[in-house]
Amino acid sequence: MTYTLYIGDRMFSSWSLRGWLMLEKFSLPHDVQLVGLYSGTMAQDLAPLAPARLVPALRLPEGTVVGETLAMAETLAERHPDAQLWPEDAACRATARWLCAEMTSGFSALRGDCPMQLNHIWQGFAPSPAVLSDLDRIQTLFAHARSVSGHKSGPLFGAYSLADVFYTPVAARIIGYDLPVSDATRAYCATLLNDPAVHQWQNMARQVTYDPLPYAQDLEHRPWSV
Repeated sequence: MTYTLYIGDRMFSSWSLRGWLMLEKFSLPHDVQLVGLYSGTMAQDLAPLAPARLVPALRLPEGTVVGETLAMAETLAERHPDAQLWPEDAACRATARWLCAEMTSGFSALRGDCPMQLNHIWQGFAPSPAVLSDLDRIQTLFAHARSVSGHKSGPLFGAYSLADVFYTPVAARIIGYDLPVSDATRAYCATLLNDPAVHQWQNMARQVTYDPLPYAQDLEHRPWSV
């Protein structure tokens, strides 16, 4: 029973990273298919998955296609209850669902101004007031999650869950643009980004070269480190 995950890019596609982590971190068998996110062939490549039109998209072993990461998450959690994609505790589970849902619909300034990139850390990036507001909201949600779970460090709900999957690209933005956050938030970002699976994804991302580089900034940068 193997899932097929369609992704657009590893260096820049935050949604693709979320889709892959759902499968990789919970040891669900899968293959990966790349579509032409930057080559202009994305619509053609996704045509067999219609009406899916964005990456990631997931084909279930029996052929059903699921688009949108939140739908993919719920589908996988339903099909693999023993994998514990959501926290076991009911209050933690409800809170984790809240955080994931708000992530998919919110933080537009952070997502728009700070596209995910895993190559280096921009220096001197000046976040807008809207980005700072998003960061405040994210940290409020993290603090609430920890108050519900009782875990002050590591994954938000003790054991790694879909909440950590959904906020890994957020962590990449915070680190990749050296954004101003609390020490606790920075430590949580380090927990997410130092995961062996994320290192594996990042190493695969760096095997691809780009000319021109998407989302380039007129800024100095330093090597990636967390």
